[in-house]
Amino acid sequence: MRSGAERSSLREARYPAELALLVSLALFLPLLEAPKNLAWLAYVGVWLWNRARARDFGGPWDLWDTLIALWIASGYLVAAFAPFDHAEWKGANDLLRYASILWLVKRGGYSVRELRWVLGALVLSALAAAALGFWKYWPAIRAGTGSALQLRSVGHVNHSAIYLAIVLGACTAWIFARWRAWTTAQRAAALAADGFLLVSLLVTASRGAIAAGLATCLLVAAAWWPRSRAPLVATLAAAALAAAALFAMRAEVVRKHEALAASDDILNVRDRIWRTGLAAWEHYPWFGVGMSNYSLIRPEDLGARYAETGRAFDATRYIQSAHGHNLFVNALAERGAVGAGVLFAVLAAWLVWLARLRPRADSSDDAWLLWGAAASGGLVTVLAGLVNTTLHHEHGILAALLLGLWLCSLTRRAS
Repeated sequence: MRSGAERSSLREARYPAELALLVSLALFLPLLEAPKNLAWLAYVGVWLWNRARARDFGGPWDLWDTLIALWIASGYLVAAFAPFDHAEWKGANDLLRYASILWLVKRGGYSVRELRWVLGALVLSALAAAALGFWKYWPAIRAGTGSALQLRSVGHVNHSAIYLAIVLGACTAWIFARWRAWTTAQRAAALAADGFLLVSLLVTASRGAIAAGLATCLLVAAAWWPRSRAPLVATLAAAALAAAALFAMRAEVVRKHEALAASDDILNVRDRIWRTGLAAWEHYPWFGVGMSNYSLIRPEDLGARYAETGRAFDATRYIQSAHGHNLFVNALAERGAVGAGVLFAVLAAWLVWLARLRPRADSSDDAWLLWGAAASGGLVTVLAGLVNTTLHHEHGILAALLLGLWLCSLTRRAS
């Protein structure tokens, strides 16, 4: 438990209404659709009002400001050149939402205590959403009729799994950072929360998200090596135990993998989806088909274009899909070289910053906590993005918010 001074941080905050809205957004994010949208709009409005009155928008312009501005602009530029009239502007607006949260939080000047409030709200809301998911879908889960665990306001099981994987990494980093300072009761509560998040992730049976979540926890634990050896040892043991339990219990993710392997389709038609996306990028190389327009890429249209150039086309090697099931293929197909190039620059900066600015062994618990949370957001986004379309909607907001919390702490330390 935190001290009375920390529990009163909302009252002591420089901008209490603004902080309350940001905490509300974190609480509503996986739970309620309309309230989280209203919280975002209100947060942006109050942030701009507060900064205009104070004539302080967060200090001098830096590289991250340039990247975020280009990132937001790229979505609308791609929409303007989209060959289809469908959901490209909606996709650009989604990018605006999570990138703006990153930008405003990064320049928010919040104290470490305030940043912990937001991070705590994210963990608590994920636990609540997972509990509600079990309550709603338990009959199907128990009957083994298919993995139905979803977070109420995140949706599809793969998206919910990505969200859970990111929060699992952040919660695990919190345990690593604060273990020595906690009481026995606090340690037990934290381990219970982390264990529940892990079980929830495993129940989703999303192979890519499970692998990304476990790999992220291992990588974050390995990064802790200069500070303590215990996290890596404990995480390796936990990962081995989880894997053994999955196989011993014949969990759905194991049965799902075996069934796909037996049908010689271990990627679950993803290779055909990726081939379709790359073919679309070949036809629309600079600006793509528009964000959220992947579903409009039809194999028959690709075949007609190939025929125009006299190239052979085997329709059985392509398939239409709602999205690319790969962050990088999806970006190339929907945003082209221009939009995808900006996105790849943001991801590269994210990972490079994490590697270069990892806390020192003698850095504070909070420095390690916020770094670990940002690492979880970035690593899960990239690793799960190899087989799923990450960084959009709720898990996009979550990852961007975790990065923003860490960058905000860096800005405060540099000022």
